[in-house]
Amino acid sequence: MQKINVSVLVGSLRRQSVSRKLAKAIAALAPSHLELDFVELGELPLYNEDLEQDPPAAFTRFRSAIAASQAVLFVTPEYNRGVPGLLKNAIDVGSRPWGKSVWSGKPAAVVSMSYGMLGGLGAHHQLRQVAAGVNLSTMPHPEAYISNAPSSFNEAGELTNAATGEFLTAFGRAFADWIALQLRLPA
Repeated sequence: MQKINVSVLVGSLRRQSVSRKLAKAIAALAPSHLELDFVELGELPLYNEDLEQDPPAAFTRFRSAIAASQAVLFVTPEYNRGVPGLLKNAIDVGSRPWGKSVWSGKPAAVVSMSYGMLGGLGAHHQLRQVAAGVNLSTMPHPEAYISNAPSSFNEAGELTNAATGEFLTAFGRAFADWIALQLRLPA
């Protein structure tokens, strides 16, 4: 099967980020032909069109990484019923300068998580809306809302919840199928 490069964007900078643990679990359980590469967002300055005169190196590195990928996986917590500013800023950086978006036409998937029962529902749907605005083709199903996410991991950050593991494995297979469909790859 053809290797497919997927950029993974995590919407949290925290050292013990549950979103990052979740993203690592997805990467470990994903079909082997998906190469999931984590693209770091913490060094991106806030987007400002004035910076396009002489773009910061962080903008250039980020845009190059996304442009080189075939698909995108977003894994995000929910902050105040929405997408963390870090992740929204990354989307803005990648969508500019006008007419040179690195997102356009790429297959994507969204996984949201929370400490509570809603699994990041607000962030999830807000991120889908923004993704549509930059012409990402976001996988419609299965949707991935991981509630009580911290309880799925042990102290070492390893996934210990069997049901979550089964869901993430099925999600990874569905995402691989979505990418193949969107890129018109042979089955």
